[in-house]
Amino acid sequence: MTNSAAFFDLDRTLMSGSSTYYFGKAAYREGILPLPRLVADALGSVTFKLFGASDETSEALRDRILDSVTGEAEETLRRLAPVVVGELLARIRPEAQALLDMHEEAGRDAYIISASPVEIVSELARALGIAGGLGTVSEIVDGCYTGRLAGPFCYGEGKAQVVRELVAERGYDPARCYAYADSASDVPILQLVGHPVAVNPDRSLMTLAHRRGWPVVEFNRQAKQIAKLSTAATVAAGAGLGGWAVGRGQGRRAAERQRRPRRGLRLAWAA
Repeated sequence: MTNSAAFFDLDRTLMSGSSTYYFGKAAYREGILPLPRLVADALGSVTFKLFGASDETSEALRDRILDSVTGEAEETLRRLAPVVVGELLARIRPEAQALLDMHEEAGRDAYIISASPVEIVSELARALGIAGGLGTVSEIVDGCYTGRLAGPFCYGEGKAQVVRELVAERGYDPARCYAYADSASDVPILQLVGHPVAVNPDRSLMTLAHRRGWPVVEFNRQAKQIAKLSTAATVAAGAGLGGWAVGRGQGRRAAERQRRPRRGLRLAWAA
């Protein structure tokens, strides 16, 4: 068994944008997620794609997801996972896939480590043919989500805790391990390994990486700069579309609720 591994953050590292947004799209198509929530999540995804997340928004996301899935059947998320993974596979960055291939050729185990639900992360890892996916685990009792966590929130220090436990369990040598991440919130896992790499880093992580001599990799830099120049127009257009869509859908949703009342999964982007 290899004694080294490579850990990859998902959103803005392995892929561009938000993985959980695509879960929201699938949930909307299944009639689980209401349209206003999907529109709001789409706007949040644009902001996240360009600027990343803060601790406050990520913790709010955690609470929103836990509240949303309370009482839902475990099968709800597992049924949607393959559909979501189909969307995510098309958005894996070619440069990131090349890194996965490089580590595979070197005999290292590769893992995705994300705040997104483990149901999605583990399914994506299987589709990519890598060692595993580590994500946020919600408590399930009698086949339904309770609204509580069954382990650490897989963000910040919680990510580091999950990685430390896996390293100890599998006998990996931290000094020989790699970690790839985009945000200053990921510093705890970057500090755990002998080979930290900042990928598409936010400003805080960029500064820290330069100070500590960590490698910095930027994928699609030109496209990223063009996107930032058009951010204001994109958000304004999205807000206008959101207002139209919400108004158009209110009457239809009211009738649908009378026929088949269901509580929505209010899922947004993830770190």
